[in-house]
Amino acid sequence: MSVHEHKEKGKKSIGCFVLTVSDTRDEATDTSGQTIKSLLSEHGHRLAGYRIVKDEPAEIEALLKETLWNSDVEAVIVNGGTGIAPRDGTYEVIDRLLEKRLDGFGEIFRFLSYQDIGSAAMMSRAVAGASKGKVLISLPGSRGAVELGMKKLILPELGHMVTQLKGQ
Repeated sequence: MSVHEHKEKGKKSIGCFVLTVSDTRDEATDTSGQTIKSLLSEHGHRLAGYRIVKDEPAEIEALLKETLWNSDVEAVIVNGGTGIAPRDGTYEVIDRLLEKRLDGFGEIFRFLSYQDIGSAAMMSRAVAGASKGKVLISLPGSRGAVELGMKKLILPELGHMVTQLKGQ
């Protein structure tokens, strides 16, 4: 079966949980989280939940573990905390939770980012994979990074990824 055929058989409406990791944002200022939610809705996906959490690894991990057991959630999209600043702890949490990694996601994300922002793209620790039978994706928190990741990588493959995880 070709890639196109696989994609066509992919699930069309995915239950997604959106998590913003930030020490400073709230719902009114979370433009990245709002962008993710809006793009998901525009593409026919369902919002299974949304939260903003401080960049505290224990809080991030507890929320993600709870979310990954939620039967309404098929994919979790996290934004924020992926850099190398002292408070950036999202990557370490995601790394612990991933059972299968999609290394190509981070590689392609950084390549596409490089085309937009140059060498600073190497500091992104965007990552994706599977945990507890769910898609788990982590993006940088900037609106530009979120738009790039969603439009170029996540939205074109989300249904395909979920379908593959379910063995269909």
